[in-house]
Amino acid sequence: MQNRTILFGSALLALFAAVAPAHGAMSAADKQFIVNAARIDMTEANEGQLAENRATQADVKDLAKTLVADHTQDYEHLTMLAAKDGVKIPTGINTAKVPMIVQLDHLKGASFDRQFTRDEIADHRRVVAEFKRESERAKDPDVKAYAANMLPTLQKHLQLAEQCNTTKSKKS
Repeated sequence: MQNRTILFGSALLALFAAVAPAHGAMSAADKQFIVNAARIDMTEANEGQLAENRATQADVKDLAKTLVADHTQDYEHLTMLAAKDGVKIPTGINTAKVPMIVQLDHLKGASFDRQFTRDEIADHRRVVAEFKRESERAKDPDVKAYAANMLPTLQKHLQLAEQCNTTKSKKS
């Protein structure tokens, strides 16, 4: 009887060991999404800070403040999600965006407001699509939930940027 108990216990342990990593391991695609989301947060917060200081229109400044607050908060949430699964996330902005940020930094007044707003519309259209895709296809349930929960915030950012752009068009 003791041999059966040991054998049964060993079988359960082996089964648990085989199943546990498969459930807890995050797919490479989900890990890459988390890394990209962190870069997006860092970049958007950085661009938002720039716009808080440089924008001339109140609605553009409000958009910038919203971007800084939301993306900073999201980065903190992402840090916890990544740590849970052992994913190392970046602590800096997306280097591919540096030339556009430098170009934006050289603009002043209405030119700055227009370019910042256009950039935010383009960025958020792409990011909304990326998060929507991940909310539907992610393998990891936490990543799937994260993407789905962040979508309304990103859609709000897109809507605010489009409103700023519409306001600029009417004033020009």
